[in-house]
Amino acid sequence: MLSAFSDEAIRIHEVAHLSDRLIAEAVGAKPSTVRDWLAGRSSPTGERARRLAELAEITDRLARVIDARYIPVWMLKPVEALDDRTPTAMIATGEARAVARLVSSLESPGAA
Repeated sequence: MLSAFSDEAIRIHEVAHLSDRLIAEAVGAKPSTVRDWLAGRSSPTGERARRLAELAEITDRLARVIDARYIPVWMLKPVEALDDRTPTAMIATGEARAVARLVSSLESPGAA
C-alpha cells in the first residue's frame, strides 16, 4: 500500500531524524497512524498528505543549512520569529508558509 506520500514519511523519518510522534504532531495524525505509514500499511491522504508535503519541503531545506540530527530539536523549540510558537505547531495549524519564510532567512541570512 506504499504511495509517494508514505515514501515521504519514511524519508523524513530517516533523513531528518523525525520521530513518529513529531511527524504526527506536525500533520495532525496519531503516532500509531504515522507508524502505519512508516511500515507501509497505509498512506496519508487529504489534509494529512498536504501537511506531510509541507513538512518534507521544510525539512529538506533545513537539512541544507543545519545538521540533520538537529532538525527534530529545531522543530520543537519555540522560535521568537514565530511569536514563540514551535515550527511543528505552525505546520500543524496550516501556517507552514511562515516557517518556510523563516527557513528562507536561514538559507540566505543577508536577505532577511
